[in-house]
Amino acid sequence: MINIIIMIKKTISYFFIGLIYTSCSNDLKHIERVEISDIFIDNKLNIRALEIKNNKVYAANSDGSIYYFDINNSDVISKINYSSSKDSVLSPNFRSLALNDKDLFALTISDPAILFKNGKVVYKESHPNVFYDSIEFWNNLEGIAVGDFTENCISIIITRDGGETWNKLDCSLFEDIKEGEGFFAASDTNISIINDKVWLASGGINSRIYFSDDKGMSWKIFNTPIVQGKSTTGIFSIDFYDEKNGFGVGGDYTKPEIDSLNKIKTNDGGKTWQVVGNGKLGYRSCVQYFPGGNGKKILTVGFKGIDYTLDSGNTWSHLSDDSFYTVRFLNDSIAFAAGKEKISKLVFK
Repeated sequence: MINIIIMIKKTISYFFIGLIYTSCSNDLKHIERVEISDIFIDNKLNIRALEIKNNKVYAANSDGSIYYFDINNSDVISKINYSSSKDSVLSPNFRSLALNDKDLFALTISDPAILFKNGKVVYKESHPNVFYDSIEFWNNLEGIAVGDFTENCISIIITRDGGETWNKLDCSLFEDIKEGEGFFAASDTNISIINDKVWLASGGINSRIYFSDDKGMSWKIFNTPIVQGKSTTGIFSIDFYDEKNGFGVGGDYTKPEIDSLNKIKTNDGGKTWQVVGNGKLGYRSCVQYFPGGNGKKILTVGFKGIDYTLDSGNTWSHLSDDSFYTVRFLNDSIAFAAGKEKISKLVFK
């Protein structure tokens, strides 16, 4: 009788171990190929900001236009032209785009920097060095945008009223300010938000992580081991899977073949970072976690192609030479990407 009970217990144990193994195997399923379908091709496209919301894809172009389409009817492409706004510049260059449940925000890069909410100008900043790089929202009321060094520190603006008003943070909130620090407007992914927390990835001469756990009320700054020291080096993109696990990619976009010190990860919420995958994968401009990848399955894109990892960046598999600047997931197997002259759908098989 005792032996029978022991056998039953072992059988149950093996059953649950099998379930766990199967679940992990499904989450970390190897990708054989990626099928790329071009949704929209135009030689005027230069897109570095892309978002998916309510089954619609939105893409902000460098000529002041916003393109959008329904994922179930991608043959119909709609366009909003912001360059016709009386408050705008002749040809606003969008590299930042954000959506909450109700509103669409688009932010231009250089002097004057102009932030639109549903086509209305809600923030304008003039400065010889003004250059905004990325924008995100915690919720329908609170959002944040980041930009380069202007008056003694980096530029961070925050809204608490749904984007109607924006206030620039005072430099006194930040310790150890380093002159010349900025961000890269490569893919609109310098900001990652999980719950109340936010991580900002700076680049250039210094490449660090600005962290707040109270929606931008207070800040800490963490060093990273990624390549830095030149205006063309550093973190170009950051993503967090949860409050502990995050990943950053970049390098030197003028030397995209260099494949060391350009991929970093953290498992303590950004306090410390480790270089991974040296000798595997050169410069990339955007990184995103697969939604169901257990924090280990990660995708990168750049003008040198598409790659992914199943082991948090230690090893990489090359999927395509197709060039993209930015990418966003719809689900575990479908993403949309954009770059020079195209917006495309990626299906991972």
